[in-house]
Amino acid sequence: MILIVEDEEALRENMQELLELSGYEVASTAHGEEALAWLNVNPAPELIICDVMMPRMDGMALLERLKQEEKWALIPFLFLSAKAEKRVQEEGIEKGASLYMTKPFTHAELVANIEKLRSSN
Repeated sequence: MILIVEDEEALRENMQELLELSGYEVASTAHGEEALAWLNVNPAPELIICDVMMPRMDGMALLERLKQEEKWALIPFLFLSAKAEKRVQEEGIEKGASLYMTKPFTHAELVANIEKLRSSN
């Protein structure tokens, strides 16, 4: 199971559909608070793909919360964001993200990074 956390509805739905067509089981939420609620009632996903800038709880805050919980701390976390500044990417990695991809991206790039993360666990 892959959990997508993305506030932009069209992108979230498009990513979910493309990943499902590629054979992945996918769930999605619109922001960090919704992701935490989902995590509290579902088995831990094998990967989280998350935007950085979102309302209510952004990706950095979500990642910090996950790292504080033993049951979620080791879930690979892929940031997918329009924020391409090196400082923001470094912050995400320092907080514990496994990878940081910038938008726009191709489906092939996303799948390659998913497979990279799945094989490293």
